[in-house]
Amino acid sequence: MRCGIDGLAGIITDKYNLDLFNDALFLFCGRKKDRFKALYWDKDGFILLYKRIEKGNLQWPRNQEEVKKLTSQELRWLLEGLSIQQPKAIKPAQTGCLI
Repeated sequence: MRCGIDGLAGIITDKYNLDLFNDALFLFCGRKKDRFKALYWDKDGFILLYKRIEKGNLQWPRNQEEVKKLTSQELRWLLEGLSIQQPKAIKPAQTGCLI
């Protein structure tokens, strides 16, 4: 969690080979899972957010297989300390299916 904008941007491009400027929000979590940083390109510069959770931990993915593109709802759950897999959540409907 010591990296700033340039360090995080380097991790994204060098280690993961991802495009920083593709309207994506990149999240980084500390070892204790009680703090995270978010990096976002806002068309004219980077936005870096840092949050420390005072009580509790984030339900962060444990390995690379669990990392995925999150929906806005899953992101909200993650940042609220909930699991991104909510079994009681209403799942999106499939278009063209009337059953």
